[in-house]
Amino acid sequence: MSEIVIRHVQAADAEALQQMHVHQDVYHSTLQIPHPSMDMWHERVMRKPGRRQLVACIDERLVGHLTVDVMENPRRSHVATFGISIASEFQNRGVGSALMREMVNLCDNWLRVDRIELTVFVDNPVGIALYRKFGFEIEGTGKKYALRNGEYVDAYYMARMKQA
Repeated sequence: MSEIVIRHVQAADAEALQQMHVHQDVYHSTLQIPHPSMDMWHERVMRKPGRRQLVACIDERLVGHLTVDVMENPRRSHVATFGISIASEFQNRGVGSALMREMVNLCDNWLRVDRIELTVFVDNPVGIALYRKFGFEIEGTGKKYALRNGEYVDAYYMARMKQA
C-alpha cells in the first residue's frame, strides 16, 4: 500500500468528504446521517475557532477525516473531543492509526490538551481497539446514546490523559 499522508483539511476537500460519507459503512459508526449535502460539507471545512481538521490521503485520494475540537470553556480548555471516519474501502488498513497518531501529537505537544474525550458505539470493536491502542480507557456507558437505523444504541465514554 502507498504511503498515508496526513494534512490539514482544505476547502477543496468538501466534495471528497461528502462522497466518503455517503457510504453506510462510514456513517453507520458516526453521528452522521445518510445523504449528507454538499452545502453542509462546504460549511464544515471552514475554519472555526478551536477546531482542527485532519485528512488522510493515499496517492492524493482522501481516505480519512478527523476533527478535533478544543473546549472553549476556560475551565475545560485542557480538554478536546474528536470524531473520525475512514472511507469504507480503506478501513482496517492503518488510516485510522495514522490520523490518531497525528491528533494525539497535536493535542499533547501543540494544543495544551491534557485530556481527550470521545464516544464510541458499544458494537464497534474495531474503533474501541483503535482507541485503546492510543491509551483511551472506557469511563462509562451512555444508555440509548443515539438513534441508528431506527433503534437506540449505547455508547461508551472513553478518555485519554496526557502522559507526564
